[in-house]
Amino acid sequence: MLEKICVYCGSSPGKRTYYRDGARKLAKLFVQKDIELVYGGASVGVMGALADGVLEAGGRVTGIIPEDLVRKEVAHNKLTDLHVVASMHERKAQMADLSDAFIALPGGLGTLEELFEIVTWSQLGLHRKPIGLINVSGYYDQLASFLDHAVAEQFVKIEHRNLLMIEKDPEELISNFENYKAPDTEKWISSDST
Repeated sequence: MLEKICVYCGSSPGKRTYYRDGARKLAKLFVQKDIELVYGGASVGVMGALADGVLEAGGRVTGIIPEDLVRKEVAHNKLTDLHVVASMHERKAQMADLSDAFIALPGGLGTLEELFEIVTWSQLGLHRKPIGLINVSGYYDQLASFLDHAVAEQFVKIEHRNLLMIEKDPEELISNFENYKAPDTEKWISSDST
């Protein structure tokens, strides 16, 4: 059962309003399905639009933010629960521990770093939770193509590539999450690796 989902997304609003609109659409779905949002704790950008959307619709939001980012990312002071932690490592570990699944909305390098770390943890068998991207207006098209290229070039196994579900529609992604059965993802290292 999906009670809490972690969402990685930008502290920037992005160039186009449809990124924030995508966050608000996901927020409404969370509240409809009684899913609590777990996220990075900021009140700005896509992050702020997502948290505000959940709160305005009567949902629950847990934010986790490192002390040194409280001022930079403008910590959201109206959340259901806000945890201020000592480091990014502690932030990511707490977000992972609290969550039943993971979603990435549009964001920058931090979003990508968080996303790929959680996919790698799944690949290594450290968790068996579903992971997905909401590909708002094609934002992640080139990333999906790159991952397919990495499979073709035999740097990523297809079963590891498939750990990351990519959908344009949040409802479809949540439906995939609800029907998710974690595969056996034991990491394979070639014998000729150095």
